[in-house]
Amino acid sequence: MWPVLTVEFFLAFAGNAFAIYRFVARERPWHTGIVYSFNLAVSDLLYALSLPFLAAYYYPPKHWRYGLALCKLERFLFSCNLYGSIFFLTCISLNRYLGIVHPLLVHGRLEPRHAKLLSGAAWLLVAGLSAPTLHFSALQPKGNCTECMGSARDEQLPHYLPYSLFLGALGCGLPFLLTLCSYAAILRTVCRNPHITRLEKRKVGRLVSVGVALYAVSYLPYHTLRNLNLHHRQQCLQGQAPSSQHVLLVHSAYQLSKVLVTLNICAHPLLYAALADSMRGWCRAPRGQDRGQPRGNMELTACG
Repeated sequence: MWPVLTVEFFLAFAGNAFAIYRFVARERPWHTGIVYSFNLAVSDLLYALSLPFLAAYYYPPKHWRYGLALCKLERFLFSCNLYGSIFFLTCISLNRYLGIVHPLLVHGRLEPRHAKLLSGAAWLLVAGLSAPTLHFSALQPKGNCTECMGSARDEQLPHYLPYSLFLGALGCGLPFLLTLCSYAAILRTVCRNPHITRLEKRKVGRLVSVGVALYAVSYLPYHTLRNLNLHHRQQCLQGQAPSSQHVLLVHSAYQLSKVLVTLNICAHPLLYAALADSMRGWCRAPRGQDRGQPRGNMELTACG
């Protein structure tokens, strides 16, 4: 796993640092979509900075050398990035939904300062949801090595499993439903618009599919498999363990899902850059707006 984490660090650091530079130096004035994308890039960059420690940890023989405080901090940063990414991707999808499906409703009402306030609230919510990881994360001896536990000790499992289920519902399930409904409405609006060419509709459809696929191949499997793995651990402690083959299959799939969910920090810069570039072209005329309207206002009105 350590080679993957090493590659992820370089790709995520370069991609998100460049994205932040573009947002700060080239994207002026900011519209609401840029505010959310900037916060997403900051979230990814902060977690990318912790990947060298994680790669060194997974380098054989998988030994955590950095003490309890850094173990807790790494787990906290992972949780903040995970739910920060989910929440800001949801904000981006809702923002596009309002700008494309209800442009007259948000015109003159939805401003960058509103997005900044909502982003601040999202950071506070993410920190609050992730704070319990500072309590549950712990070091555990294993032979001559020390493990940095990403979940909880066996004695804390009855308290950690409900917390994990709560995170799965509020931190992943609800945002996924909001994102899915938003993109479905966007696709319906685009497909019904006679001013948008078939090629542009296909392009938007592909990009929207990528946004939904982020949940389908990483966020949803990760939360599902994490809770299944925790449930199996609890069954083992209660002497009700399922077949060892089934336990091993779930555990292996869970380890793979952790790799996939971490890969998102490399994919996000490509995703929101592609979405921004594609939507600039077609979102200018869907409701008959004047093509001479300033770009900044058009981005806000039609694309958010």
